[in-house]
Amino acid sequence: MELDRIDRQILQVLQEDGRIANQELADRVGLSPSPCLRRVRALEEAGVIAGYRALLDAKKLGLSLMALVHISMDLHTPERFANFEASVRLLPEVLECLLITGQQADYQLKLVVRDMDHFQSLLLGKLTRIQGVTGVHSSFVLQHVVNRTALPVGG
Repeated sequence: MELDRIDRQILQVLQEDGRIANQELADRVGLSPSPCLRRVRALEEAGVIAGYRALLDAKKLGLSLMALVHISMDLHTPERFANFEASVRLLPEVLECLLITGQQADYQLKLVVRDMDHFQSLLLGKLTRIQGVTGVHSSFVLQHVVNRTALPVGG
């Protein structure tokens, strides 16, 4: 799908406020409501807009510790990686799982937990028990310097 200036404006506004009313969105991008709604629907159908979500405050939910965890695997086979990926998908504390290169690790996990006891329980009770995991190196986030969900949609 080829995106024009108006499509990009719609995407930018929706990333800032996914609950904006169509009338207000149309006003902000300079369209009437019907064409604006048609464009939003087309962006959704094309998969450019993958969904809408509420952003929650982890600390207000008692999840005050964020960790970045590098995982090393024993074998680099599709089956081993598929098993690991299926296992971490079942862990609600895992916010992101990235298959990476250029490190001594195969995966980087971003996870959030209540405290160090919760982290230790997750690490020893679940992560290190996944078949093929040979190394785990953890770093803890002290401060979010940049924390955004919006993608750059400019021309």
